[in-house]
Amino acid sequence: MPKMVLIDVDGTLVDSVPDLAWCVDEMMKQLGMPERGEAAVRNWVGNGVPRLVERALVNDLDGKPDQALFDKAYPIFLDLYAENTSKRSVLYPGVREGLDYLKSTTARIGCVTNKASQFTLPLLKDLGIYDEFEIVIAGDTLPKKKPDPAPLLHAAEKLGVAPAESLMIGDSQSDVKASRAAGFGIVCMSYGYNHGEDIRAYHPDAVIDSMAELPALFEH
Repeated sequence: MPKMVLIDVDGTLVDSVPDLAWCVDEMMKQLGMPERGEAAVRNWVGNGVPRLVERALVNDLDGKPDQALFDKAYPIFLDLYAENTSKRSVLYPGVREGLDYLKSTTARIGCVTNKASQFTLPLLKDLGIYDEFEIVIAGDTLPKKKPDPAPLLHAAEKLGVAPAESLMIGDSQSDVKASRAAGFGIVCMSYGYNHGEDIRAYHPDAVIDSMAELPALFEH
């Protein structure tokens, strides 16, 4: 059993794509551009809102839009998402059971996400899980975010737990890379957002289909 467990938000705790996709499509409509649809957005999320907006504008995972277009689109998206952070987003099945289990152990529990704090905190509160975490580190809490190890090491320092005794639960290659660089263990969810790739290709320590499987993982 790890002494500290840090958990990612989008694609791990929360399926936030329905809200993000709605905001992308509304933004595109306001710009007089084609809507992109939920399937495309599901493939683009995971690296923060600015990168999502860039991908939506060029309709491509790796492309970059004209700066003037981005500067016009980004505020539109921020206004939309501020009003639609949690209207369609839901906890994944098993999340409540997983959190309840972790709370029953001696582990310290924190949240580390690349989502900006202005969206992270309302989302966690609206879905009723904000109070489960001793620390919440958002994408703008520190100068660097995942896949940099800094947010994970910051949490370990704040909660007084050694990285070698800590675990990250995430869903993407940036979670794996951050965990490896920080010296954490890493468990990934099979259902999350990893740009269409199977997370097993990045060799996390374990892959589970539901956070309800955590007791079996730690107690076998």
